[in-house]
Amino acid sequence: MTSHGRWLIGIIVLTLFCVWVATPPETKGVQTEACAAAGDDAAGLKCSENLEIDADGDGIPEFVLNITQSLGLDLVGGLRVLLQADIASDSFTLEDLGETANNVSRRVNALGLTEATVQVQGRDRILVELPGVRDPQQAIATIQQTALLEFVDFGGLSNQVQSLVGSEIVTSEQVALRQNTTLAEDEEDPLAARRAHPVNGLPFRTVMTGAGLQAASAVLAPPQGTGGPEWMINFEIKEEFQGVFGSFTAERIGQPMAIVLDGEVLSAPTIQAQLSTGGVITGQFTEEEANTLALQLRSGALPIPLRIESTQEVGATLGQESVRLSVQAGLIGVMVVLAFMFIYYRLPGFAADLALIVFIFLNIAVFKLLPVTLTLPAITGFLISIGTAVDGNILIFERIKEELRAGLPLDQALKAGFDRAWTSIRDSNLSTIIICGILFMFGQTPGASIVAGFAVTLAIGLVLNLFTAVIVTRTFLYVLVGLFRGALERNRALLGA
Repeated sequence: MTSHGRWLIGIIVLTLFCVWVATPPETKGVQTEACAAAGDDAAGLKCSENLEIDADGDGIPEFVLNITQSLGLDLVGGLRVLLQADIASDSFTLEDLGETANNVSRRVNALGLTEATVQVQGRDRILVELPGVRDPQQAIATIQQTALLEFVDFGGLSNQVQSLVGSEIVTSEQVALRQNTTLAEDEEDPLAARRAHPVNGLPFRTVMTGAGLQAASAVLAPPQGTGGPEWMINFEIKEEFQGVFGSFTAERIGQPMAIVLDGEVLSAPTIQAQLSTGGVITGQFTEEEANTLALQLRSGALPIPLRIESTQEVGATLGQESVRLSVQAGLIGVMVVLAFMFIYYRLPGFAADLALIVFIFLNIAVFKLLPVTLTLPAITGFLISIGTAVDGNILIFERIKEELRAGLPLDQALKAGFDRAWTSIRDSNLSTIIICGILFMFGQTPGASIVAGFAVTLAIGLVLNLFTAVIVTRTFLYVLVGLFRGALERNRALLGA
């Protein structure tokens, strides 16, 4: 078997897999029902896990891959949340509000809402749009939660430490934050109900807050003694805080230090050694609690505490009819391109048409498997990438025609056409990919994530085009030439020459 024959088998297998991903089998309906039963989105837009379900009723569960497509707010609707600063507007700057919006954006993106829009409104509000949310309450709680993590000095309380674990205490950091918060006339200060230092009656001293954390991740700790495994959070400390935290822990070896989240004492371990670069947070967490806390800590405590001003469920802005017309227009465009390539380039055009179909299914499969959230701009990026795929084939075929007119034999003309067109295809695609990278970085700005979706789908298409325009088209063309060599030698018009 020739190398082109082996490539053909690989391409066929890859294409069949992509077709299966792009058009799920009949078990899709069963999977959707199972996702809904598990508490996921009723429309089946996203299932949190791969499932084992008995689709054929034989008593043996089949594994069903999660291949549903994530869609953006303009296609499926979602939730719009207006957040209001919970402190006086003259106690923070617009830069503080912008940093808070950045932290909110990182949080919602970590939730898997990759096309969420976060933008500042006025001097004290932030608007968040969440496409296709499955659990609005969880999303809102994660966005709003300030996650004030504190490392608190519990020195000299060795006999009273366990009685404080699980209770709410007041700290010096909490007092400092409360001074910037305006309370309503009938609102009671929540710090008044929290426990102060049992020896001097003053707030406990905060050694460092979560602002000093560089990274945080949930991990499953190995079993200790007779107990089972526990979830905990590994954390790393920023370089500028390592000196203060390292000095404190070095001086308090053998003394307890409390880990406090939003006033509640999670745990109070005894300091065993100097901790300069990081450590662990324990507190009998469940997996979900550990992951949520790690997410909040990675995203940073919000510089400004927020409250929910309003929430609104929104429908798809395009509507079903607009979506149908957009898809129809895309299909018509693809059909016109396929017809043009076949009519103008004949046999090579037919090979290019096959490669273009493979390219389309490859893109759709990648969009689902990554997954990529599709919005109207993202779909536009995909359609533009189809045009670039056609451009690559045109460059190849025009070079082949030039070589044939120069008198080269068929095989040499084919080889020269692909080899000499490759540099042009590579350079043009790479230059556009660089532009996509710039657009993606610009899209990280709150309110501009819609640009990032366009850049991602276009970049994916350009990368896949480097494979399909050269490898796939070459394989199909060489196989077709091998099948119809006699006719091609007698009639060069079949090659579009």
